[in-house]
Amino acid sequence: MAQQLAVGMIETKGLCALVEACDAALKAADVTLTGWEKIGSGYVSGVFRGDVAAVKAATDAAAAAAAQIGEVINVQVFPRPHEDIGMLGPWIQ
Repeated sequence: MAQQLAVGMIETKGLCALVEACDAALKAADVTLTGWEKIGSGYVSGVFRGDVAAVKAATDAAAAAAAQIGEVINVQVFPRPHEDIGMLGPWIQ
C-alpha cells in the first residue's frame, strides 16, 4: 500500500509559541518541518509534511505545547492534498 502523505499547519500568535509547537511536533512524530511564514500582526505559521497519522499526531502535540505558552490561532491537517497545492508556496511542497 502506498504511503498517504499529508500537510499540516499550525498558526500561533508569537514566534516563541511557534518554536515550542515545532519542537513538540518534531519530537512527537516522524514529520518534516517544511517551512514557516510570518503572517503579520504577530501571527506566524509552520508547515509539516509526513504520513497522515504522523501529521495528525504532530499537529495535536504542537497545539497542546503552544497553548501552554501562547495563543494557538488555527491548526489544520490536509490529508492527501492535490499535487497542485504546492503552487501556494515552496514550503508546502
